[in-house]
Amino acid sequence: MKVPRGLQPLIEQGVIDTVVCALKSGKEASVYIVAQGEKTLCAKVYKEAEHRGFHKLAEYQEGRKSRGSRDARAMGKRGRHGRRVQEAEWKNAEVDALYNLHRADVRVPHPFGVYDGVLLMELVTDADGVTAPQLHEVTMTPEQARLWHGFMITQIVRMLCAGLIHGDLSEYNVLIDSSGPVIIDLPQAVNAAGNNNAFRMLARDVNNMRASFGRYAPELLETQYAHEIWARYEAGTLTPDSQLTGSFVFDDTEADVDAVLDEIEEARLEAEARQRGRDEAESD
Repeated sequence: MKVPRGLQPLIEQGVIDTVVCALKSGKEASVYIVAQGEKTLCAKVYKEAEHRGFHKLAEYQEGRKSRGSRDARAMGKRGRHGRRVQEAEWKNAEVDALYNLHRADVRVPHPFGVYDGVLLMELVTDADGVTAPQLHEVTMTPEQARLWHGFMITQIVRMLCAGLIHGDLSEYNVLIDSSGPVIIDLPQAVNAAGNNNAFRMLARDVNNMRASFGRYAPELLETQYAHEIWARYEAGTLTPDSQLTGSFVFDDTEADVDAVLDEIEEARLEAEARQRGRDEAESD
């Protein structure tokens, strides 16, 4: 096939030998199957902002550390340099997440480096060596659904213990290879400790998995893993090997609004009294 413009530098530099075929084209990137010697890999070529459909970028980037104060200021000003920096941060986020999660034993494609902004990684295949299907393309038994759902919950927990939330996990970015689920597509990975939307995104990831596997094992639809995981995370007791139950007891106690308002008023009066005391001391 004709070499895409984004992969031409890798051909010229000898990083890859040939482009075998296009694998998929999404809103954020195009993925190609490429040959590197005897290895067959995936090459992910990111699209520029004006060609992307991901409109809630700021929501996902909250809490991420910019690589320099100048870059952070530039992104805030939304100028040309700021947009370039934002593009680089977007691409770096997936690369960093992929390497971090691979080290944390999360089942993600093995990364093989970044060249001219193109991410090279493992091509995930099934038992026959064919490109692995997405989760929504797979039919399973109730037993298989329960097994894979449990596995995905452990993967989400391992991600969180590594400080990350996928942020867009669904049956369209989970592949099924010969050993089970593999998580892909991480440019929107969320910093769990620094993002105010962290629990909402974790819950969406967990509940998307619940809905997908619950079609085959309906009892999974009654589980409450998101709340259980987050409660342990906030308490500092979540570990990669935490034994979870899927149960969670919600606090149905009604908030005593009047008591809260009384405390606020009491605190206000105390602050005013302290200020009057300081003013009187300064005037003496």
